[in-house]
Amino acid sequence: MKFTHLHTHSHYSLLDGLPKIDELLDYAKELNMDSIALTDHGVLYGAVEFYQKAKQRNIKPIIGSELYLAYERMEQKRPNIDDTRYHLLLLVKNKTGYQNLVKLITKAHLEGFYYKPRIDEELLKEYSEGLICLSACVQGKIPRLILSNRIEEAEKTALKYQEIFGKDNFYLELQDHPNNKEQKKVNKILIEFSKKLNIPVVATNDIHYLKPEDSEAQDILMLINTGSSPNDPERLTLKNDDFSMRTPQQMIEAFKEIPEAIENTQKIADMCNFEFELKETKLPAFKVPNGKTDNDYLRELSQEGLKKRFGNNVSKEVIDRMNYELSVIKETGFASYFLIVQDFVNWAKQNRIVVGPGRGSVGGSLVAYLLNITNIDPIKHDLLFERFLNPGRLKGTLPDIDLDFTDRRRDEVINYVSEKYGKDKVAQIITFGTMAARAAIRDVGRALGYPYSYCDKIAKAVPFGFNLDDSLKKVKEFKEIYNVDIQAKKLIDLAKKLEGVCRHASTHACGVVISNKPLTDFVPLQHPTQNDTNIVTQYEMTSIEALGLLKMDFLGLKNLTIIEDTLSRIYVIQNKKVDIENIPLDDEKTYKTLQLGNTTGVFQLESEGMKKYLKELKPTTFEDIVALVALYRPGPMQFIPEYIARKHNKKKIEYLHPKLKPILEKTYGIMIYQEQLMQIARDIAGFSLAEADVLRKAVGKKIKSLLLEQEKKFIDGAIKNGVKKEIALKIWQWILPFASYGFNKSHSTAYALIAYQTAYLKTLYPVEFMAALLTSEKADVERIAILIEECRKMNIEVLPPNINESLKNFTVVPNENKIRFGLLAVKNVGENIIDNITEEKKLNGPFKSIEDFIQRMATKDLNKKSLEALIKAGAFDKFSERNQLLENIEQLLEWAKEYRKNKTNGQKGLFDNSTNKLINHLSLAPVKPASNFLKLTWEKELLGLYVSSHPLNDFKKIFEGKTFPISKIDESTINKKIKIGGIISQIKKIITKNGNPMLFVKVEDFTAKTEVVVFPSIMDRNPTAFEENKIVFIKGRVDNRSGEIKIVCEDIEEIINQEV
Repeated sequence: MKFTHLHTHSHYSLLDGLPKIDELLDYAKELNMDSIALTDHGVLYGAVEFYQKAKQRNIKPIIGSELYLAYERMEQKRPNIDDTRYHLLLLVKNKTGYQNLVKLITKAHLEGFYYKPRIDEELLKEYSEGLICLSACVQGKIPRLILSNRIEEAEKTALKYQEIFGKDNFYLELQDHPNNKEQKKVNKILIEFSKKLNIPVVATNDIHYLKPEDSEAQDILMLINTGSSPNDPERLTLKNDDFSMRTPQQMIEAFKEIPEAIENTQKIADMCNFEFELKETKLPAFKVPNGKTDNDYLRELSQEGLKKRFGNNVSKEVIDRMNYELSVIKETGFASYFLIVQDFVNWAKQNRIVVGPGRGSVGGSLVAYLLNITNIDPIKHDLLFERFLNPGRLKGTLPDIDLDFTDRRRDEVINYVSEKYGKDKVAQIITFGTMAARAAIRDVGRALGYPYSYCDKIAKAVPFGFNLDDSLKKVKEFKEIYNVDIQAKKLIDLAKKLEGVCRHASTHACGVVISNKPLTDFVPLQHPTQNDTNIVTQYEMTSIEALGLLKMDFLGLKNLTIIEDTLSRIYVIQNKKVDIENIPLDDEKTYKTLQLGNTTGVFQLESEGMKKYLKELKPTTFEDIVALVALYRPGPMQFIPEYIARKHNKKKIEYLHPKLKPILEKTYGIMIYQEQLMQIARDIAGFSLAEADVLRKAVGKKIKSLLLEQEKKFIDGAIKNGVKKEIALKIWQWILPFASYGFNKSHSTAYALIAYQTAYLKTLYPVEFMAALLTSEKADVERIAILIEECRKMNIEVLPPNINESLKNFTVVPNENKIRFGLLAVKNVGENIIDNITEEKKLNGPFKSIEDFIQRMATKDLNKKSLEALIKAGAFDKFSERNQLLENIEQLLEWAKEYRKNKTNGQKGLFDNSTNKLINHLSLAPVKPASNFLKLTWEKELLGLYVSSHPLNDFKKIFEGKTFPISKIDESTINKKIKIGGIISQIKKIITKNGNPMLFVKVEDFTAKTEVVVFPSIMDRNPTAFEENKIVFIKGRVDNRSGEIKIVCEDIEEIINQEV
């Protein structure tokens, strides 16, 4: 007798089911089971993954879900009534059944959600075809009626379900949980129903974990889910019984008195024969004009693009390349894909939404360039179409056309696509957050009631990037805790079982799916959270691709928003339109900026390491930027010094064969790009570019058998092409290490172009660019401080916040080299209050006094937190002293409250209604003014920098002649001992692998900032000196082992600040 588990929960039953899909299927295989169902709570999250992986193991996958049934109707959401719901198990028989289950689940989430996604019996009647229904566990409606002794109603419900689903498609579900009295009673009555009503029974075990020893881990998962105490006797738990994947033999033994319950599992398994249609491309049709074919229209648009991009004298090379690309696009059936993309990209550009020049390999397509999808000429930049798309591409695998938009306006493009193709055919894509190692330890500890400090200490012993198994093998201290501390061992063992388990669902940062039919023909939909009105697919990215649906990445890139904001500021301030897509790529001033390393705020080029290489490289061509973007990554970074040396003729450039020179000349004989490898394979070994792309993939994946095969083909081809065997072998050995680091030149070129554009704007329109950059970072106080320091270096004055002069964002002061601080960048000030302040000034002019401000803003979301922050930041300095306003803040707010009350009641009091002007001047109690140091502390806290003066002003004489200016620390000082003086602006504490604390301290003087590394021995010597805002002398050695110049602290001395 065979048995199939038909009621199985994976970790996609979020914080309820424990097994991951691989674990579940591997154990089923171990138990010699040839079929199994997946029935997660109210979702189909894991369906495609489960299906594919089951097929790989020769296990028959049965798709299903345990749905939630509303108490009465799914649209009813009555408190204390409709939070009651029932379970119902549905299994898919065929394609119709799958589509009906998808519709049920989608409607449950989008229409019936009340605590849980719910359906009702009316909906079941509409979408029952192709489904098999089981009455579910003791939480099912029929079992609940039985347990309420409403036996007759339970009987009628069973008959109703048999009528809804059909005689052979409804089963009464029996489970064997001996410790559950309710289950025993339900089983007894269900067996009676079966005999009396001729409704078949079926045996399940409601699997929530794989093995009995996993029950505690699953219980911890439920504690994390519910937030209950483990000692609460009323809490939800499955610990009292066995909800594991019991062996077929155990199940047969448990139901030996009623063998048909076992037999029916196989009968159901045999009826369930649904197959996903994988890799069959489901491209939406693009409506073409005048009854043309999509290929005809694509050619027409490409030819129009030829004239726009190349004028009337188009070279044969360009025409041949276009014709070749169009033939491949036609052969692969992707014309509609290109038409769809060009449509929404051109819509975005027509609506002044800045679009990135291209990302990924699409830059290699001339057709994409002609259609305005990309802004990179692939012929000019030696980019290859075959890196993007070649005739040998697997059927159903769409090449990625990923696109960058301004992050602020990305949603406008998604909305356009939704409107064009139908909201039922477009959705964003789900993603799942999983429990990482450290979080798993903390969550398990919280569920077990362990002290947070204890769990946190153990969690921090896990290095970033390590999983728990890695940590136990490689981190000595972590292993010791595990071996010595019994409580820690239990904690870590349970955390290991929870690590990697899905914890929550959210929206993928950029994924969007576009379908040719309503999405609910293929995939269930939901809201990512119930407070989010967006609609997402229940399948993640790889499952969407497996189904052959068009998945696109609409990425929001902050740097494009900065470009867009800079362009609009230039237009407003200078009345000049800058066409960013057509700026000259040989601007001398821009290259000077790059050569000096003045690249703070420049896309891809602003890290300290990148600045160092820019100064050494002294780029003079756009190709230099492309190469640096490609090389500045772990691995190929080692080639940067060689590239620089060859550019400046300090190293000789040699080629193993003359045919390599035209391919590698622009990169000084160094192979940087994957495209170069492909060109070498073509020119040396006679590969077609399609074959060369196969070689590229083989080298990248380092599959030995594939590499040996490609090596033979390369050597043989080279010899046939007239290259000596020993030279061919040398070339092969030479390209292997380079090629494993090879970068996609199309992507590098696109991102180098954005880098150049931002450098160009920073150089030629510095005030507008920095105002846009500051605005983009307004929520990050530390970043604002860095950028204002950059403004100072650029001789741009940043004026402090002023309630009348400041607007919401950072603004350019016309005709002056100045930027005014934006009110929204003041920490702790809400956006609503800033909007109200800005609107009030626009309507009724500037504020005349603090009384005038309070009166006019009293009814407009004025609150203590925002008012306090504005006062401390100095926004009201023109009206009154900061400390006086702060000490009288309660009076100010009370006065505002009284004004609101009087205005609401229409009363006269402090105000004359006829003129609406203040009668009585608000009298503020006298207060001792805030000290200079206190004001500066407030500014640093709320603005990220010192505005009114500098806390070191009183220490100039102490520092003069005794300290080394931080701005003069450079490579000439490496390994030298120096003494600096300054204020500690930031402290970051970490725990080393040995469990000891270590500090990274930011210190600033009048000239610049630097980072100081403090080891435990120095901390122990003077621990109280290491506090933010303390003024100190630090002696230490200049070090650059990490690639960035830092000071290794050897001694610290605190300078006492007398000012309170």
